[in-house]
Amino acid sequence: MHDPSQGRVIGCCRRSGLRYAEAMVTWEPDILGERFERTTLPLAPDPQGDVVATLVRTRRSRWQQLTASVKKLSDVDVLYVHGWVDYFFQRHVAQAWEESGARFHALDLRKYGRSLREHQTPGYISDLETYDEDIEAALDAMGHGKGQRPTRRLFIMAHSTGGLTMSLWVHRNPGRAHALVLNSPWLEFQIGGIGREALTPLLEIGARITPLRSLPQVDYGFYTRTISDQFEGEWQIDPRWRPERGFATHTAWLAAIFAAQRKVASGLSIDIPVLVLLSSASTISRTWAEPMRTTDIVLNVDEVAQRVPRLGNAVTLIRVEGAIHDVTLSAPPVRQRVKLELQRWLAGYGREW
Repeated sequence: MHDPSQGRVIGCCRRSGLRYAEAMVTWEPDILGERFERTTLPLAPDPQGDVVATLVRTRRSRWQQLTASVKKLSDVDVLYVHGWVDYFFQRHVAQAWEESGARFHALDLRKYGRSLREHQTPGYISDLETYDEDIEAALDAMGHGKGQRPTRRLFIMAHSTGGLTMSLWVHRNPGRAHALVLNSPWLEFQIGGIGREALTPLLEIGARITPLRSLPQVDYGFYTRTISDQFEGEWQIDPRWRPERGFATHTAWLAAIFAAQRKVASGLSIDIPVLVLLSSASTISRTWAEPMRTTDIVLNVDEVAQRVPRLGNAVTLIRVEGAIHDVTLSAPPVRQRVKLELQRWLAGYGREW
C-alpha cells in the first residue's frame, strides 16, 4: 500500500539486493522544477562500485488530486523509462498523462542522468535483465512491487532502448502491468536481423575477452542538433547526461542489445495491449541532411516495424509523418498528433482490460 502524500511505502522494497518489510521513501525537489520531485533508489553495487537508480514523479496540489480523481485514468500509475544516452526531461509528456488523471513517474536507470556517478561508465551494462533491479525498486516505491497489493493499474511508457528493455520485462512478468506504450522502441538493429546475426559471434567473443572495449563512434551529433536548444532544437538538455555525440559504446553492451533483439525476433507473448509509435521514415547518413528534422535518424524504422507484430497478440502500430526519433520531441504539430493518437488508443485500451 502506498501513501503518496507521506512518501511512505508499506510492504516490500529492494535495497542492495535484499527485501525489507518496511521502508521510508524520501522525496526531494527535482531539477525540472516545483512540479517534480525525485527519490534515489540504492541498488546492489557492481564491479565499478555503488549503484543507484532515480525515480521522478509529479507533485500534486490538493486541487489537482481532487480533479484527477474524476478523470478517465484516475486509477492509473505510469512508469516512463528512457532510452540510450538519455534521461527524463520531457515535462510535457508527464503533463499529458496527468491531464488524463494518471499519476506519472519516470525512472532514470543506473548510470544514466540523475543516477550517473563519476566512477561509472555511462550507460554500461552487459545484460538488460540487470535493469530488473532498477525497475523493481521503482515499482516498490510506487506501490506496485512484488508482494504488494496495488489497487491502481500500472501503465508503462518507454523510449528506444528503454522500449526494448521494458518489452522484455513485461514479457517475463505477466500480470504486473496493464498497458505498454512504446515510443520508437529499438526492437531491431539498423542493418536488420541478418546483419545482427552475422555480427553476433564476434561481439560475443569480444564481450567475454574485452567487455569494455569501445566500439567505433557512430553518433555524429545530428540528433542533438535537432533537439537541443543549444543548437537548432527546442529542448533544454543537460550536456553532462546527454552529450552532443553521445556516450561511447562497448562490446558487452552491444552484445546485450543483440541478445535482447534476438528474443524479440523469436517472438514475445506480451499479454496486455501494446501501442507502438514510430516515425514514417528514417534518414541514416554520415552527413547532415534537412530531412533529419522530420524523420528518425537513429533507427531504421522499417526494420523495427517488422518486429512489432512479434511483441504480442494485441499490438497497435502507428506511423507518424514528420516524427523524429523521440516522437514526443517532434515539431509542435507532430507532437499534437502523437498526443491525439495516444488519447484515441487509450480511449479503447485504457479502460480495464
